[in-house]
Amino acid sequence: MTQVTEHGGGVWSLRVPIPDNPLGHTLVHVLDTGRGPVLVDTGWDDPASWSELTDGLGALGIGVRDVHGVVITHHHPDHHGLSGRVREESGAWIAMHAADTAVVRRTRESDPGTWLDYLARKLAAAGAPEDHLAPLRAARSGGRMRTLPGLGAALPDREIVPGELLDLAGRRLRAVWTPGHTPGHVCLHLEEEHPAGLPGHGRLFSGDHLLPGISPHIGLYEDPDDATVTDPLGDYLDSLERIGRLGVAEVLPAHQHAFPDAAGRVRELLDHHEDRLTGLLALLATPLTPWQLAERMEWNRPWDRIPYGSRNIAVSEAEAHLRRLVKLGRAEAVTGTEPVAYVAV
Repeated sequence: MTQVTEHGGGVWSLRVPIPDNPLGHTLVHVLDTGRGPVLVDTGWDDPASWSELTDGLGALGIGVRDVHGVVITHHHPDHHGLSGRVREESGAWIAMHAADTAVVRRTRESDPGTWLDYLARKLAAAGAPEDHLAPLRAARSGGRMRTLPGLGAALPDREIVPGELLDLAGRRLRAVWTPGHTPGHVCLHLEEEHPAGLPGHGRLFSGDHLLPGISPHIGLYEDPDDATVTDPLGDYLDSLERIGRLGVAEVLPAHQHAFPDAAGRVRELLDHHEDRLTGLLALLATPLTPWQLAERMEWNRPWDRIPYGSRNIAVSEAEAHLRRLVKLGRAEAVTGTEPVAYVAV
């Protein structure tokens, strides 16, 4: 049976499963408005997930056709996956920050092979061994790409503008741009008194930006056509501080569970990343490529037990940390190395 949690004040959360993922589920939030229910995120595009979403809505006396709008915190498939199907069934609008809408559009319009070529180039430049690159090249030549999630994700039809209130009848929901996990991630500040009277300024739908027990993945923003040197970890840390200053009474995240003391959790995450950067500097006492750094970083399991696809994510996270250290002047590229190695300074 779908697990539905009432948070009071016309807000509920539904647990929508993510297939074959240790996170288990996405918390899809339902917000009652004067024009009908609005969803914050929708869950993974999978038949079982769709059943859980519709069953959960049904337990609240809501049919999918009743949904008025969908607000997406970010473009990842466990958040945006079912948006298109909800819109097909209900005619609901879909809103997303322009930076993540651009990712959705680019993914839809790109030939799938473009992404494989880009990934192979990036991993080779990061120092990945040939036995890791070979499956990518085989998939490219065999045309095995159409099963990846997100290739047919729905194009949003409304833009979430940072700092502005969303057009929701009878509610005050303000968009807070929190790049880092994705370039267009947003948190949504419900600027209304907490229904249980908890002290603080309203509630926050935090997506993946602020979670009670885990730190979200912070990797490079992937754009095959953009040569801009971004700093996603720097973006994330700045965004964390912005959220910490809101002083919300309660956080309603997209995974795990609701929690108070956003400012305390922000401090924990800022300290975590500072400790991690300090640890990486120790590893960089001798020059390392991003791949070599990822092999030596601390993950939730030993490197030899990390699955193939997760290694790609780990290397992207290592590169994001390297970008931050270089920008801070605490590490630099070693001239003449190929692939490029980095060393602490």
